[in-house]
Amino acid sequence: MTVHIYGGGLRLVAKSGIGQAAAHQKAMLQSAGVTVTSAWRAPADVIHLNTVFPASLLAAWRARRRGAGVVWYGHSTPQDFRHSFVGSDALAPLFARWLRVCYSCADIVITPTPYAAARLRELGVRRPLYALSNGVDTAFFAPDAARGAAFRQKYALAPGQPAVVSVGHFMRRKGILDFIALAGAMPDVRFFWFGHTPPALVPRAVRKVMAAAPPNLTFAGFVPQGEVRDACCGADVFLFCSEEETEGIVVLEALACGTPTVVRDIPVYSGWLADGREVIKAADRPGFAAAVRRLLADRRLGAALGQNARRTALARALPAVGRRLCGIYRQAGLWRGQAPRAEQRE
Repeated sequence: MTVHIYGGGLRLVAKSGIGQAAAHQKAMLQSAGVTVTSAWRAPADVIHLNTVFPASLLAAWRARRRGAGVVWYGHSTPQDFRHSFVGSDALAPLFARWLRVCYSCADIVITPTPYAAARLRELGVRRPLYALSNGVDTAFFAPDAARGAAFRQKYALAPGQPAVVSVGHFMRRKGILDFIALAGAMPDVRFFWFGHTPPALVPRAVRKVMAAAPPNLTFAGFVPQGEVRDACCGADVFLFCSEEETEGIVVLEALACGTPTVVRDIPVYSGWLADGREVIKAADRPGFAAAVRRLLADRRLGAALGQNARRTALARALPAVGRRLCGIYRQAGLWRGQAPRAEQRE
């Protein structure tokens, strides 16, 4: 069986979770023995679409004319479009209609969590919807004291100096305003934000707050995946204040590294991340501050959370998710050829 992962528009989102998800799809399919291509010249049984640019809609029509199954990954919802880039709130109603047009052209829509699937049903998407994690590379993202030490050395962290890390675009939705405020309220702790957004896309209110960020907060910019891994391994806490997600690949990466993690108490985490078991959940800035302080003071709690978090990540390792993806193909009638490699071994 051959799957075409359509590359149109992926370069524009390469530094986002969507770009990472597309790379994960390639790895998980190859682990299951599925041939993956990014070229039209080789006929494919299925095409994966990850972006919602107009070119992706044209690619869906072209694939249908070739007789290929169309799988659209529902990374975007109207809810996670709001409070993001300049003008996103004004454009949100139009974006919602466009999403409905795109997803309705698929044979099936795969979205990372049951929560995200529910949001797409509310949107009016009537195609079959499947919830499947984006997965995480648990061999690459794994606890590693040496990697953590490299991060701490690079940023001149003194022995015992607490460090809190987050990753994301410069968006209100990602919780950057809360993160900056927490850094200001905790001057004894070093805070690091990894990620970058072109200034022209960052709302003025966010740019203003960033310009006045306290000196204990470092905006590290967009860095290679290896540096994100090192930061997760070296941080005392991974703090993700995002107000809306369809899953959160960076959360999966922190969990895979066994990093004590604090997330906002939002519905997307229900059913797979429990407060006090894999993560600490908080609803607001005082709650985030209390959770961070609690983890800095109670290393046993952090270690227990890290062990449970790693187990949760392993259940979403790329080979495991690849097998589930092949199962979805078969359930939807899109599978062609022999059984997936994993099933042949059983």
